[in-house]
Order: sequence, then C-alpha cells, then structure tokens
Amino acid sequence: MGIDEPRPEPVLSWLSGPVLRGEVSRATAAAAVAVEELDSAPGRGQWDRARTLLLDVEAAGACIEAGLPRRGGVLVLSDGSEGADPWQLAVRLGAEHVLALPADAAQLVRLLGSAPRATGAGTGGVVAVVGGKGGVGASVFAAAVAACAQPAALLVDLDPMGAGLDLMFGLERASGLRWPDLRLQGGRVHAAALRRALPSKGGVSVLSSGRDLAPPAEPAVRAVLEAGRDGGLVVVCDVSRSRSPVAELALELADLVVLLATADVSACAAAARAAAWILPHNPNRCLVVRGPSPGGLRATDISAAVGLPLLTSMRPEPGLARRLEHSGLVLGRRSPLAAAAGAVLRVHNLRPDGAA
Repeated sequence: MGIDEPRPEPVLSWLSGPVLRGEVSRATAAAAVAVEELDSAPGRGQWDRARTLLLDVEAAGACIEAGLPRRGGVLVLSDGSEGADPWQLAVRLGAEHVLALPADAAQLVRLLGSAPRATGAGTGGVVAVVGGKGGVGASVFAAAVAACAQPAALLVDLDPMGAGLDLMFGLERASGLRWPDLRLQGGRVHAAALRRALPSKGGVSVLSSGRDLAPPAEPAVRAVLEAGRDGGLVVVCDVSRSRSPVAELALELADLVVLLATADVSACAAAARAAAWILPHNPNRCLVVRGPSPGGLRATDISAAVGLPLLTSMRPEPGLARRLEHSGLVLGRRSPLAAAAGAVLRVHNLRPDGAA
C-alpha cells in the first residue's frame, strides 16, 4: 500500500511581540514562503500538517501545556527578553533551533528557504503500550491495536527480552528486516520504503526484535518512529518495562501511552510503580484493565489505585492462546481485544480542536 505525500502547508507563526512579528515578516518575504499568523495554540491537525511552526517562548510553553507532541520543523524564536530558558522548551517540543532575533535573521531566512519536512497527513501518530507487570499481555494488546488501525500500521518491538512480535502474526519465518538488520544512525528514513522492507500481514508491518536480545539504538528508534508518524501511519510500540533510554525515548515520542494491567492486587501494585515511571515522560497516558478479577476488584478500583484515568476494561479473549499458537493473532467482530484496541485508537485519533 503506497503512502501519499502530504500537501505542504504554509508556515504557521504564533508570536506576541511586535519585534518578532516584524522580523518574521521580513524573513518570510525574503524566503518567498507564505505565512499564516495564529492568535492561539494550533489544533492537532494544524500542528501535524504544518510545514514549519514559528513560536515565541510564551507560545512554545503554551503548546507544551496543550499536550502537542514533539515534531520537527519547529523553530523557537527569542528577542532576548524572556525569563524562561528557550532551549528547555525547544527540547520538549522537538525543535532543532532556537533563534535570537534580529541577530539570527539570516539563519531564519535560510531555514525557511530550505523547506523543512512536512509532517504526516494527520492520521499518523505513536501509541506506546506498556505492561503493568510481566505476563499481562502487553505484546498481544499492542499487536491488537496495530491490527485494528486503519488503513495501515507499523508495529514496533521495543522489548528485546520478549519473544519477538513477528510471532504474533505468524511471521517469524517471513523474509524482511528485523532490528539487527536495520542500520540507521539517526538519519531520515522513508515510511513507504521501510514498510516494503519489513514482514507484514494485512495492513500491519512488523519491526521485530532479533533473537540475539540486542536492543536497538536510540537514533534508530527515533528515526523509525518519526518516519512512521510522518508517513501517516499509526505506529504502535510494545515498550519494555525496563527503564532503558530506548523505552523512555518511546514514551516521550508517543502521542498516547497505554498502561495495561490485570485486575488483581499484585498487578495493581506493579502498575502503580510503572505509572510513576511513565508520568515524567508523557502527560498523555491512560489505563486499560484486563479481567477477570479473582478477588472482585473493579476496573475503577484499579484506576484509582494506579492513579491513571481508566480508558476501558476488557473481558478474556476466548481461544486466544490456541489462535496465537496455530495461526497468529486473528480478531473477530466481537473480540474483546478488538473492542479495547478500538477504544485506544479512538482516543488517539482525537484532536484538540475536536476533529477526529
């Protein structure tokens, strides 16, 4: 399945001071690019599709508070009068440049003229799935979310101690690249080319761990996640509970982090610790509870104890172990897994401006 190239959008600017407005006006004219001025935080659709975003320090802070995800093509502009550290805000937004105007006006013109990358078509994004403890079924749930994503998904294995996500779809003998085969040093990778190189089933392309337990490098993980997101794919990551740099990078790049817990006391305690780990890395997080509960705990009880909003709960999936053993993950129309995965995708697809 091909992926359409996104339509370039005008440069978006959200600036409050007349000095910065004047400098940006001159720079965009010199670079011969269109600019659209905003007077409030961009909606998620605007944020995803914009070619470049020009933000002053106050606007950058407001975008962070609005929960907008990290992306490329963000320039933070300063006139030197701000008390906040512009670089701290820039890092949190994924911005590559902080420019002090008017001193850096020539650099601003060059950056505007170099056509920074456009982001995806607005349907792409990153969902990170984390198990509250080992054995709760996080890998299966991540595979279910990817299987339910439309029109295409990239399932990324970030648990080197797991069995390998290619097993979930019966692709363990299929040709295609795994993490050890992927040689990336942080450069760009094209989403369509990546999908063609990976084993796939239906609309799901799977980047699985190898059998040597070696974790992928951080630059490669960033390149893959950003390529999928910017190519309009739903990227679903099965994130290890180990507190590694790669796991924490995935949490920070995710639009939504889903913590999966079972409905028992020990799982609840472990999930609370996992939630405390997730909290500093991403504000957009929720809980999915898998039943049944041997002691009668309700999903709302688990949510209150863990300290995360409850997205949904699900009953056991009939015949799941047998299907995984013989044919890989297949979800029926009445599948509890599919229903819970659909709830995750509906939340992920919400936009701050109300558009799906």
